[in-house]
Amino acid sequence: MSSNAFGLIYTGEANAQLRELTFSRSVAAVPFGGRYRAIDFVLSNIVNSGISSVGLIAQRNYHSLMDHLGSGKEWDLHRKRDGLFILPPFVTKDNTGVYRGTVDAIRSVLGYVRRNSQRYVVLTGSHTIYNTDFDAMIRQHIATGADITIMYSDESGNDFDRSEQYDDLRLKVDEDGRVTELTFNPLNPSTPFTGCDAYVMDKTLLEYLVEDAAAHGEFDFMQGVLIKNQQKFKFYGWKYDGYVARLNSVAQFYRHNMNLLKPEVARDLFNPDHPIYTKVKDEVPARYIGGGSAKNSIVADGCIIEGEVENSIIFRGVYIGKGSRIKNSIIMQSSVINQNCDLDYMVLDKGCQVLGGRRLAGYDSYPMILRKGVVV
Repeated sequence: MSSNAFGLIYTGEANAQLRELTFSRSVAAVPFGGRYRAIDFVLSNIVNSGISSVGLIAQRNYHSLMDHLGSGKEWDLHRKRDGLFILPPFVTKDNTGVYRGTVDAIRSVLGYVRRNSQRYVVLTGSHTIYNTDFDAMIRQHIATGADITIMYSDESGNDFDRSEQYDDLRLKVDEDGRVTELTFNPLNPSTPFTGCDAYVMDKTLLEYLVEDAAAHGEFDFMQGVLIKNQQKFKFYGWKYDGYVARLNSVAQFYRHNMNLLKPEVARDLFNPDHPIYTKVKDEVPARYIGGGSAKNSIVADGCIIEGEVENSIIFRGVYIGKGSRIKNSIIMQSSVINQNCDLDYMVLDKGCQVLGGRRLAGYDSYPMILRKGVVV
C-alpha cells in the first residue's frame, strides 16, 4: 500500500521555548534517548511503512542535521531510484530563501512533489516523537474517501500547560472518525484530541492547497490550509494510541527523556517490530572503572564512568570522574564531568565540561541547561 506514497518532512520549526537546545541546530537534530535524534523517529516511521522516497525540507541551522543523515544509508535510503532528498532553501526570482511558514517551504519544493510517481504524500513535521508505521493510516484514508487524514492522540491524562503550547492542533471527531472542528493553540482546549503533526493526502491536493494559500497571503499550514478548508473538504482523523513525545520546551524535552526510564515507555518507543534507525558510530561499550556505577539509567556506548549515575540519560562518549554524582540529569555526547562534582536536574548539551568540585542543580519542573561546549 505505502509503495504508492512518498514522505515529505518539514524540519524548519523554530521553537524559542527549546532555548539552548536549538541555538546551533534545528529541532529535527535535537538529541534524544542517549544515541538518537528527533528526526530518527519520524524518518524510521516512514521507512518502516515501505516508503522509499523521502524529501526533507531544511530551513535553518541544518548543518548538524545533514551530517547526521548523510546519504540516508542507515535508513536504506541511499538508492539509485527514489531515496532521501535533502531540500535546503535556495534563492530564485520567486523564492527569497527565507520561508515565512510551512506553506512557503512546501511551495518552494513543489518540483520535488510533482516529479514523484506516487499518488499520496505523508506530510510530517519533526518535533513529535512516536513509533508507528503509516500503512493503517493510508488504508483508512483510501477507504473513507478522505481528502486529508490527520493523525492524532488522546491527551486526556496529561496536564495542559499553556506556557509550553506550540503548534497545538486540536480535533473534534464524530463516531465515524470525520473531523467536525479544528482549533489551533486554543486558550482552553475543549477536546483532548491533539494532532501529531502527520497528514496523508493526494499530492495534487497538496499542490492546490499550497498554491491557493500562498495566493491569499497565507503561510501557516495549520491556519491557512487546514482550518481554512476544514468545511470545504473531507477531513478524517486517525487515532494513534501509543506514546507521543512533543518537544515543545526544555521541560517537555527533559520529561520525555526521563520517561524512557519507564519500561513501558521504552518498549513502546523502541518497539522491535518498528525499529528506530540512527547514524551508526562504532564505539566500545561503556566502561565502569573503580567504584563507577549506574542505577536506573540509560548509558550509551563509549562512556567512561568512574563516579555514580542515577536516574539519568548519558549519551555517547561521556566521561564522569571519580567521586562525582549525577542524578536526574541528561548529559549529551562527549561531555566531561571531572572529579567530585554533584549534578542534579541538569541538561548538558554536547561537549560541555564541568570542572572538579562543582555543584550544579535545577529543579524537576525547571531543569537547568548548559549550552553546547560550555565550560563551568
